[in-house]
Amino acid sequence: MSDRSLRLWGIATNRTMRAHWMLAELDLAYETRPIGPRTGETRSPEFLRLNPKHKIPLLEHGSFVVSESAAIIAYLSETFAPREGLFVPGDTKRRAVLNEWCSFITMELDAGSLYVIRRHAQLANIYGEAPQAVESAKQYFSHQIECMMRRFAGDSATLMPEGLSIADILLETCLDFALALEIELPPPLLTYRERLTERPAYQRAFQVNYPGRPLPVFADQQRQPRKSNASGADK
Repeated sequence: MSDRSLRLWGIATNRTMRAHWMLAELDLAYETRPIGPRTGETRSPEFLRLNPKHKIPLLEHGSFVVSESAAIIAYLSETFAPREGLFVPGDTKRRAVLNEWCSFITMELDAGSLYVIRRHAQLANIYGEAPQAVESAKQYFSHQIECMMRRFAGDSATLMPEGLSIADILLETCLDFALALEIELPPPLLTYRERLTERPAYQRAFQVNYPGRPLPVFADQQRQPRKSNASGADK
């Protein structure tokens, strides 16, 4: 099946960014359907036939359809031949370690912390104000980040020592999200983030996912958190 049978729905969120980034890392040609969240576009009859959950991103690969950003990038990494420097585990133990990182990032950092803040701060007009929940989620996020800092004690370039993996794509987009929410990050994570966002694939994906926005810059990044260009989530 040709890679030109790929179609990705969704732009303008940190979760759609994950899918665009993986496609760029794999150097795959694909069609972009640039629909956004809360625009009404995800509730069109055409989109609802593909995804009744009316969420982005969504990937079509020929007749195969998959949603949820973590599932999309995992599918792409395992379906297409990896490019140099991209790690896809070939044995069950290394896959389990990778899955452990992915589960931790998507649950503890993204859904369990960052999206709680987004729901009750940025989207309080929809979900209601909950300042105590927001503050608790910020503290929980910071605590979970501290729990993983041992992995960055040696200025690690990637979460898996073998190279860039889907876990890094998940984590870096969460770091973008955290900065957009004005959460301070430890300097080693800022260095890690800067290294990843310098990748040509990240920069190509950013321009597709956030059309018209400037790429991240890092002047004074180590001294104070900078509000990211990333907008948030897909829900």
